[in-house]
Amino acid sequence: MNDSIANSPIGVFDSGVGGLSVLRHIRQQLPREKLLYCADSRHAPYGSKTREQILERSLWLTEFLLGQGAKAIVVACNTATAAAVTELRQRFDVPVVAMEPAVKPAAAASKSGVIGVLATVGTLKSAQFAALLEKHGREVRVVTQACHGLVECVERGELDSPETVALVRGYVEPLLAHGADTLVLGCTHYLFLRGLIEQAAGPEVALVDTGAAVARQLQRRLEEAAMLAVADNAGERFWTTGDLVQAREIMPHLWGAEVGVELLPATL
Repeated sequence: MNDSIANSPIGVFDSGVGGLSVLRHIRQQLPREKLLYCADSRHAPYGSKTREQILERSLWLTEFLLGQGAKAIVVACNTATAAAVTELRQRFDVPVVAMEPAVKPAAAASKSGVIGVLATVGTLKSAQFAALLEKHGREVRVVTQACHGLVECVERGELDSPETVALVRGYVEPLLAHGADTLVLGCTHYLFLRGLIEQAAGPEVALVDTGAAVARQLQRRLEEAAMLAVADNAGERFWTTGDLVQAREIMPHLWGAEVGVELLPATL
């Protein structure tokens, strides 16, 4: 692998700003890499879209990132993973790393034998999620909760508004009533509501997500392909398909530093 490819950026996309939670793990795990991030906020939430719509968006975003020179793609969205990751891996000759709800570690961590999964409708209805339950959920009872409206709250930057607090409580309490002692955060947006979810669940309930595991898997894939950056190439570029003014307010807050946000072109 020549140095120019190794020093090429990593492309990351999500249905909106939620994947910034994964990007933060990637930055921590791979501090020398250049990162590209696309927030498809104009089309969020993916959970209410058809599989065909999500696949179309995922292909479009991947092609954009590859056009920017990305050496690898991270699908920082559980719903897009379920709908599109197989097609992406078949079509593009780069490493494609993706998400899945953390059912396996949650099942291992649960003492009550009941785990709760907070996710979008698209993730919960997917064949991938059904396969995940079949593989890792046999020894526990899995209770699922579709969380309508939470993605939109995060997209608006309403991380602690009365509406967001009420929605979180309304989704967490039924899982607790079923005896869940471990909750899976099955959407990257929900990581930014972790504090509210912890408050609603209480100190005895563990929260599990896969952001750090995705960053470690990305590192392994790049190491195997001899594609880790050979020089300090750190830096980020951010794009949105949504409202640029809103993105420039929200994305730096979620990223934790001032960043420039560009409007994603309407066509490639």
